[in-house]
Amino acid sequence: MMNRRQMLAATAAGAATFALAGRESFAQRVPSVAEVLYDAEIPVLGNPNGDVTIVEYFDYQCPYCKRGHAELMRVVNNDGNVRLVLKDWIIFGDNSAYASRLVLAAEKSGNYVKAMEAMMKTPGRLTKEQIDTALAGAGLDPKKLEADYKADSARINGILSRNMDQGEAFNFGGTPSFVIGTRLYGGALKEAELIEAIKEARKT
Repeated sequence: MMNRRQMLAATAAGAATFALAGRESFAQRVPSVAEVLYDAEIPVLGNPNGDVTIVEYFDYQCPYCKRGHAELMRVVNNDGNVRLVLKDWIIFGDNSAYASRLVLAAEKSGNYVKAMEAMMKTPGRLTKEQIDTALAGAGLDPKKLEADYKADSARINGILSRNMDQGEAFNFGGTPSFVIGTRLYGGALKEAELIEAIKEARKT
């Protein structure tokens, strides 16, 4: 398995890829394909029955994640046969965790996509007040979302914990990072790179 330094060096030269293991043991257990691609508690975007799954590990304060989000959604929607799973990987601290908790809580009222898109449109690093303002601007009540989170905190915290464990097990160098099919890609991917990765996934 690549360490963080190797991953970053490879990413600097292009999209770094290597095979996703099943249940092989390294210093930290590598999660199974099912655990990564088919976590039943995380919303699925795109085509839920698609033949390829893209998993993005992201943080709402990561500028590269937010900059590439519209491009990612365009690729998924244009393809029409891709499942997209967004996995909050909290690497920028408490405000990122706050945003993720409220967005995941919005699923209860059918507003996950609305809340997620509101966060993706925010510029730069975030304060709690900016998060609340962005959600309110999307027609959502931050206080209600926080109450929904508290009522469902065990499940939501479990999601965030699993995402963290997976990101660390894969030795990703930061966000965004992707699993496409059963291969890992460290770093931001442009539209053409995403399309090519989807094609590669369909070959396996």
